[in-house]
Amino acid sequence: MSSTVKTEVISWIKTIVLALVLAGAVNSFLIVNAEVPTGSMENTIMPGDRILALRTSYWFDEPQEGDVTVFRYPDDPTGKTLYVKRIIGAEGDVIEVADGAVYVNGEALKEDYIAEMTMGDFGPYIVPEDSYFMMGDNRNHSLDSRYWEDKFVHEDEILGKVVLRYYKGFKWIS
Repeated sequence: MSSTVKTEVISWIKTIVLALVLAGAVNSFLIVNAEVPTGSMENTIMPGDRILALRTSYWFDEPQEGDVTVFRYPDDPTGKTLYVKRIIGAEGDVIEVADGAVYVNGEALKEDYIAEMTMGDFGPYIVPEDSYFMMGDNRNHSLDSRYWEDKFVHEDEILGKVVLRYYKGFKWIS
């Protein structure tokens, strides 16, 4: 093998290794790339959709009610199971589900992203310090804070804010 060919092969190997390192760094520190396996977030995010969440979203701002987030499932001691849900309440909020609606501090949420009324009565739940109450948009088919043993997601478990669905078509998530 000539030295020109060796130089070219080494150049390609360096380029590929650099690309892999950069992709790993971006995925570890800047974005969360995930596939949504269930219909718990329908019609905002459908089963099989691939989404991007920005890890940088909460570096300088606090998570807000209404944000769709990716977080570590609080009942998984390994911390490996990721969930996608919407923030319904934050520290100090009182959450209750009654008469087909979700109430935060006694006021019914206006939720145009919900396809049907929420079945059942739940709560009241008081959100503890540095924590959030999460629900799926497909309320009647979502295993969310209402059903978990540890009902709240601590702020350290939130990985990022979902901003984009990129597979099965592009859609900005708000």
